[in-house]
Amino acid sequence: MNNTQILVVEDEPTLGQIVCEYLQQSGMKTQLISDGLDVIDWVKAHQPDLIILDLMLPHRDGLDIYRELRTFTQVPVIMATARVDEIDRLLGLELGADDYICKPYSVREVVVRVKNVLRRSQQASQTTPVLAALHIDTDKMVATYQQHPLSLTPAEFKLLAFLHDNAGFVYSREQLMNHIYPDNRLVFDRTIDSHIKNLRKKLQHVNSQCDYIKSVYGIGYKFDF
Repeated sequence: MNNTQILVVEDEPTLGQIVCEYLQQSGMKTQLISDGLDVIDWVKAHQPDLIILDLMLPHRDGLDIYRELRTFTQVPVIMATARVDEIDRLLGLELGADDYICKPYSVREVVVRVKNVLRRSQQASQTTPVLAALHIDTDKMVATYQQHPLSLTPAEFKLLAFLHDNAGFVYSREQLMNHIYPDNRLVFDRTIDSHIKNLRKKLQHVNSQCDYIKSVYGIGYKFDF
């Protein structure tokens, strides 16, 4: 991990420096930023391998920074917060970060989490060609898997396209329903489960080993590979 660059965004200088020192001891390079306004420009200029992002920052909110990051990069992000209830809100609403840590935390645990997220990220990048086996044309509303056309309903197509385009992120049933049915029609909570079941069946009809759509217990679903 000698060339691994970690950006630590933390407005508590002592804590941020300690985190950096522990990461450096594990062979990683680090950069510490304490002002939320400086994060985006630095990331664009240096392209780190992972970001530890505190949510409570001066001059700019961590969630706002995260949303802008996702407009131009898929760099892994570990969010840090001093509020336990904030973790619950993130899991229920945002569901995008690669991991969450709650202050006060063990710096050693942070190092372990960083290594685990980096490992998952590297494994995902190595398997990206697998994802190319699934092709989705949103203009023509056509999906093919391993060059086999998939016979999908409009709702199934929207669901598959959304999960595919946001691979790795976890979404609740409510979030998925709001995307598929933006007109706020009355839909049963388990309708998404039915769509997911049908999608899995149609993908596995082409390849019985296909397991792209995964359930995340207590939260919802994500597209993984």
